[in-house]
Amino acid sequence: MAATSPLYNQLKAAEPFFLLAGPNVIESEEHILRMAKHIKDISTKVGLPLIFKSSFDKANRTSSKSFRGPGMAEGLKILEKVKVAYDLPIVTDVHESSQCEAVGKVADIIQIPAFLCRQTDLLVAAAHTGKIINIKKGQFCAPSVMENSAEKIRLAGNPNVMVCERGTMFGYNDLIVDPRNFEWMREANCPVVADITHSLQQPAGKKLDGGGVASGGLRELIPCIARTAVAVGVDGIFMEVHDDPLSAPVDGPTQWPLRHLEELLEELIAIARVTKGKQRLQIDLTPYRD
Repeated sequence: MAATSPLYNQLKAAEPFFLLAGPNVIESEEHILRMAKHIKDISTKVGLPLIFKSSFDKANRTSSKSFRGPGMAEGLKILEKVKVAYDLPIVTDVHESSQCEAVGKVADIIQIPAFLCRQTDLLVAAAHTGKIINIKKGQFCAPSVMENSAEKIRLAGNPNVMVCERGTMFGYNDLIVDPRNFEWMREANCPVVADITHSLQQPAGKKLDGGGVASGGLRELIPCIARTAVAVGVDGIFMEVHDDPLSAPVDGPTQWPLRHLEELLEELIAIARVTKGKQRLQIDLTPYRD
């Protein structure tokens, strides 16, 4: 098996946590470059390692009419410009095995979407790039499933793997976050990330004028989930951030406003510094005696 990468080692050692953040999808080169600058300025100010996130193609939209992004070729060119201009590592997602090689030439972290977390061929193709692989837990999966998904990456020769909690289906149009998953997912023996924005989606829960549905969300509860995650002691926070969420073409209801990013991160850092969440408590069950 190959050695772990310097970035992976840096993220594992990050205190109190690392940050994966950016707009959901690439809307334009100008918008992405502007967002990257603002988010880097904020993360540097508060002292968090940042991996900039955006997607070149949202292949699993609720509607075929939904905006998907610029596509892989153009999107990777834009993400590479972000990487060079602001000296930032990049995370973006893949949906097909054939995308992995090209994406691996630009991205430092390849993200596996939750719906695809058990797709062996996709996991192996991503692993063969040698890049860090961030696997999102399927909304339909028990946390124990992530042990197997992470092991598929390692068996393909890549030790650089992370797992990400993004909520569990609760009925048809809602997700819940079970804080126990943050602890149970540690059994995958790798960094655990909390997706504090997608976990508040309401899938296909928003009716559109003229018919059809789209995903809604509970943006006002993002701080609640974020506070819980850092108190439990996750290694990283994933969040989508936008300068104008109401106008975002994709997942606007669950993107956090850029104007409130610094304020939220400062609070989360303060919580993380006083909790012992990363230290697993050893429970003594011997009889207590005075």
